[in-house]
Amino acid sequence: MNKIKCGIIGATGYAGVELVRILMRHPVVELAAVGSVSFEGKPVSGIYPSLRGVCDMVCVSSDEVIAASDVVFAAVPHGLSQELAFQCTEKGKKLIDLGADFRLDDAAEYEKWYGCEYKYPQLHDKAVYGLCELFRDSVAGADVIGNPGCYPTSVALGLAPVLRGGLVETRGIMIDSKSGVTGAGRGLTQGTHFPECNEAFSAYKVAAHRHSPEIEQTLSKIADMEVTVTFVPHLLPVNRGILSTIYARLLPDVSEEQVAAAYESAYADEAFVRVLPKGACVDVRSVKCSNYCDVQWYIDSHTGTLIVTSVIDNMVKGAAGQAVQNMNIMFGIDETAGLDMIPTAF
Repeated sequence: MNKIKCGIIGATGYAGVELVRILMRHPVVELAAVGSVSFEGKPVSGIYPSLRGVCDMVCVSSDEVIAASDVVFAAVPHGLSQELAFQCTEKGKKLIDLGADFRLDDAAEYEKWYGCEYKYPQLHDKAVYGLCELFRDSVAGADVIGNPGCYPTSVALGLAPVLRGGLVETRGIMIDSKSGVTGAGRGLTQGTHFPECNEAFSAYKVAAHRHSPEIEQTLSKIADMEVTVTFVPHLLPVNRGILSTIYARLLPDVSEEQVAAAYESAYADEAFVRVLPKGACVDVRSVKCSNYCDVQWYIDSHTGTLIVTSVIDNMVKGAAGQAVQNMNIMFGIDETAGLDMIPTAF
């Protein structure tokens, strides 16, 4: 088959350079163009020396990326991908947005949390939320995909089996998530400055994080009823990785065997979700630089609480890897193509 021509807009951000790393070794992809507003005219290897001799492509304009590509990955801040999606669809190209522009169904919610309006309602109507393991059938053949946020990915994959099975209460779910510093992006802020985050551990944006409505929207779709959560993110002094610990009340008379069967049946055939054996604990190190999500669950019989722990690499399964997984499904090729990265051992 002819190779899929891929372009990346925002190739010099953390998610963008992860896309470069993955797509350069994809068996049926040609990386056709890379773009960056900040570094236009400069080689991507000049920004990331690890790419010297591997990818020395020069960053070009967004228009040039779109013209050269069959599918465009937009790794740009929120508010910018809508126009890119419009340009792509007008030219018969596909777009996968790693930002937030196509994640929320409700325009009012998007405006509330992101301060922007939906410019092209018709595009939002046709856009698909690309959490691959849960909405795979919708992804196939889509023209515009909203790649899920990193926190929502870890939470949804952790909770989906018991929500679909009707095994837990849908109100009062508590989510305690911790992310590496790359989740904040490449731009430096006070909170991500090395002296501020090294040897530190802090909560941030408590009850006010922009991923909260996305989490509730996704869980509500899975459960087919309204789900409400309390979500508290934390910043870990590590480069990459997310660990979410989720607390949900089990419904009366739900047994351990039912919970085990729910997770086994949900993920038995999934290439990238690993339900750990009893007694094993999840660790961000065990999924580092890979597209895996590791899940473990426990039952606190004293309180009737299900405790789920879920880990992903926020830059791969939480961003670039899942975007490539979406592309594979869009084009009807092997879903695991280009994503057979083994997690680093340390």
